[in-house]
Amino acid sequence: MKNKLLVILCCCLFFSIESNGQNLTEKAQVFLATLTDELKEQTVFSLDDEERFNMNYVPLTRKGPRFHDFNEAQKVAAIDLLKASLSGEGYRKAKEIQSLEKILRVIENEDDDKMPDGRPRRDPLNYHFSIFGDPSSDAPWGWRFEGHHLSLNFTAADKAITSSTPTFFGTNPGVIKIRGHKEKEVLKKETTLSFELVNSLSPVQLEKAKFADIAPIEIITTTQRKVEGFEQKGIFYNDLTSDQQKQLIKLINLYLNNYEKDFSVGYRDKIEKAGLENLSFSWAGSLEPGVPNYWCIQGPVLLIEYDNTQTNANHVHTVVRDPTNDYGEDTLKKHYEEDH
Repeated sequence: MKNKLLVILCCCLFFSIESNGQNLTEKAQVFLATLTDELKEQTVFSLDDEERFNMNYVPLTRKGPRFHDFNEAQKVAAIDLLKASLSGEGYRKAKEIQSLEKILRVIENEDDDKMPDGRPRRDPLNYHFSIFGDPSSDAPWGWRFEGHHLSLNFTAADKAITSSTPTFFGTNPGVIKIRGHKEKEVLKKETTLSFELVNSLSPVQLEKAKFADIAPIEIITTTQRKVEGFEQKGIFYNDLTSDQQKQLIKLINLYLNNYEKDFSVGYRDKIEKAGLENLSFSWAGSLEPGVPNYWCIQGPVLLIEYDNTQTNANHVHTVVRDPTNDYGEDTLKKHYEEDH
């Protein structure tokens, strides 16, 4: 009974998210219909193409057209597809991360720095769209929005999102500190809540949670296609106080609230069914902001990593993975089983 009450309590803590009321499949079809044959050829891949798993979040030459390649109607359709795939909060973060490219251009003073294909290295329009499969068919399909510090991967079936991971958000600078700009921090809540949680731990609890005095220099899963052999460390949910459990759920919810409403609700349910008692929170590095730190929340169907070590600990990388359903693995498995 006690565990059931804890589950009920945590369910009540999850914030409601206003649905954007969009039909993802229709938005994808409209987007594709606006493209020329040449652009469509650059955009569409088969669902099982290796390009689908080519996740990356550094400045490099990517496949798929970008905003520079679109006319105004194509841009509107592309943005509508992105908005239909995220919550309003998730879309806000994505747009603000794109805008940081202009800040980096000022900081690095690299107006003439070019990519191998001649594009500016720092450019908020260098974000690419790729469709995998056919949104007009009954079969599962997917799509990706990706560029520097953003990798958003979606799988859909039956006109609904069935997977939204891997999801990577990054910010450089983590906090804008240049003259003429407010000290804006795109991922401020993620940073603040995690420090509140780790600093609420007792010495005994902290001994369980903290696994290293020096933080890893990068998220541990990096761009792996599949999360395998990732050792679970840290303090488990049942070893936290009631207030700490609420704080942990609040931190998880902050990430889930980036997703489209229906998917977010379903993912919450999946995490709860896998057992809140199986969730753990681990930490490495400093317990104070502004010094390199790393933390991880892990469970059977959820992995969240946060790393702030680069650029004098003012450069955040954070990712959400579902070890059972990244790139719609579970969705496709069920489809193939039913199809055959």
